[in-house]
Amino acid sequence: MKELIVRCISGVLYISIIIIALFASREWFLALFLLLGIITILEFQQLVRLKSYISYLIFGVFLYFFSYKVFDINAIYIYAVLSVFVNLFLLKNLLLISKIPMFVVKKYVALIFYIISGFIFLTLIPNRDDGDEIVIGMFVLIWANDSCAYLMGKNFGKRKLLERVSPKKTVEGFIGGLAGSILAGFLIFNYSRSLTLTIWFGMAIMVSVLGTFGDLIQSKFKRQAGVKDSGTIMPGHGGIYDRLDSIIYASPFIYAVLEIVDYVS
Repeated sequence: MKELIVRCISGVLYISIIIIALFASREWFLALFLLLGIITILEFQQLVRLKSYISYLIFGVFLYFFSYKVFDINAIYIYAVLSVFVNLFLLKNLLLISKIPMFVVKKYVALIFYIISGFIFLTLIPNRDDGDEIVIGMFVLIWANDSCAYLMGKNFGKRKLLERVSPKKTVEGFIGGLAGSILAGFLIFNYSRSLTLTIWFGMAIMVSVLGTFGDLIQSKFKRQAGVKDSGTIMPGHGGIYDRLDSIIYASPFIYAVLEIVDYVS
């Protein structure tokens, strides 16, 4: 019970900081995620045994030209396609390969098209109509998924989801998280009306499924590195990468789906 309280307080605190920065100004929101991104890159590089300063420069340049200036929408679409492809490749490695091979080139590919892209597309969504509400909704969906998955898994979990990667994750926890995310999607729709109920339900399912994949992929990196958490900055959660692993993985997919929905409609 104590662990749950600590997790909830930490989760509410970081969501509150994100909401304040989001409504303060575009620049404050980007500055916050610049800081979170730098910490996440540091934690990821420690997991994959990479010491590189150029990755921070790449992140800063991408954040400026893709998220802030948006210099070329076609370049962003290409980046989205490549990011989705790399994320699917990481998913394949998660499910089919016992140990993800991380040679130098692949480490940079993962950094640019998995870690950095997660922040880029998350910070691009507020540029849309009602984008602020959508971002807040995404974080609420992930919070609901994580909290319900934790409660269901801890109290009713019996069947392991992917034991060789994450022994504590269970099928019951995943189902509980999915149900919690869908319920949160229904509540968000009734509060914001920024998207249709069908799209919010679709986002809830995507966040739950893709967020779980993102969590498992990060767990595999941690298992290969022989550590429990990527960092210790957040009580009850570990590092920033531990807290944002779900949304980092899911954001390119969500951005792509939102763009497709806009194009079709």
